Amino acid sequence: MRLFVFGIGYSAGACLSELKPHCEWIGGTTRSDEKASSLSAGGIEPFVFDGITPSAQIASAVDNATHILVSIAPGEQGDPVLGAFGNTLKRFDGEWIGYLSTVGVYGNHDGAWVNEETECRPVSKRSRWRFDAENAWLELARQTGVPTGIYRLSGIYGPGRNTFVNFQKGTARRLVKPDQVFNRIFVDDIAGAVAASIKTPATRIYNITDNEPAPPQDVVTLAAELLGVEPPAEIPFETADISPMARSFYGENKRVSNRRVREELGYTFKYPDYRMALQHLFENGWR
Repeated sequence: MRLFVFGIGYSAGACLSELKPHCEWIGGTTRSDEKASSLSAGGIEPFVFDGITPSAQIASAVDNATHILVSIAPGEQGDPVLGAFGNTLKRFDGEWIGYLSTVGVYGNHDGAWVNEETECRPVSKRSRWRFDAENAWLELARQTGVPTGIYRLSGIYGPGRNTFVNFQKGTARRLVKPDQVFNRIFVDDIAGAVAASIKTPATRIYNITDNEPAPPQDVVTLAAELLGVEPPAEIPFETADISPMARSFYGENKRVSNRRVREELGYTFKYPDYRMALQHLFENGWR
């Protein structure tokens, strides 16, 4: 496998760790020269991409890749990768393209279960941009015939990005909105599910999410218990001082099914619920 990654961040980095033993070459983009040096030291050929400007070096790397993973968020002008390298990708004849998206594309379903066949009705601008980007990648798949996986991720956490870190920073809060639930996904399970899908590449949408949508305050309470500290006081959502972005996030309530990943890909989640995941982080290092 010759893997090229657009946007090596937290989730894509976990995917690289999972896939690296199966790769003869890995290249990828970053926005900074400092990060490029770090990638190079880790055996990854780095390319600096500002999200706008195409380059012949990146186009050549894409031409030589067999697999492409995309982990760059779209904006008001559309998907930046397709915007800069659309013509290059139209001639891509590799084995697989993967696009990391979000369950936010489903919008609000008043706490009901959703799956990959559920109607998407994104609410926020970011989610609408994501949905448009998904469709653009699926259209490219129709044009090229390259199997393209769309991976809708729920709330991502893992080492360095979790509720324990929020306690350390003093930012942990227990916002309470009646009947509100969220799904989550441990970053290692993103990597595992993506790797499983590459074994049988298909143009398919997958929800990569845990088994148990749960109230957000329950996660904070368990983290406090594991740390041996008092949980923060509950704050009613209606009177909470939170950003408009956070408030809109709480406006979307749904339970996301991962059955397709489990049944079609045969993937067994390492951390199927937040309790197992927090226990693992607490015992093995959450920083």
